[in-house]
Amino acid sequence: MSQDLLHEQQHYLAQLLEAIQRCAWFLHRSDAKINWPIDPEWLSEHKKDVDLFETLAAINERFAKLQDSLASAMRHSALLAGEPSDSFLKVLAFFEKQGIIDATSDWQRCRAVRNMAAHDYATHYAEIAEHFNLLHELADVLFHAARRLIAWSDEQLGISPASQDFSPEFERIFV
Repeated sequence: MSQDLLHEQQHYLAQLLEAIQRCAWFLHRSDAKINWPIDPEWLSEHKKDVDLFETLAAINERFAKLQDSLASAMRHSALLAGEPSDSFLKVLAFFEKQGIIDATSDWQRCRAVRNMAAHDYATHYAEIAEHFNLLHELADVLFHAARRLIAWSDEQLGISPASQDFSPEFERIFV
């Protein structure tokens, strides 16, 4: 890898890390607008509450965006670390060994829950409530993976977020 190409790849990872902080912060702020856990009966009673459903849609979108950004950054970090990145399962296994994710199964559970919303247009409020309660529960898995990946990238690769614009807000998630 030429020096220019290496620098470009490092800069790209720094941008991904900044995007992760931003995604996590906005997911956390949207999540804070809801009184958890969501009760199915309460949700049914508020089925025409536009603000509520806009917030829930934002949570859904931001959860997916955070997981996608984390996946891109993990794959890119593995590549820069000289680790196999031809299969995402190998990337997950590597980062499980590094302590970034607790278990590959946690990552897969996050993926399965978010995919439910992408393919299921439920009108049964118990299912909708369960879905969002699971997203709320699993958001912590992504928040902690994000924090550990950012620290690992700094320690192992010498790469931190491209700017510190969202660093203070990101750290407040864990207070």
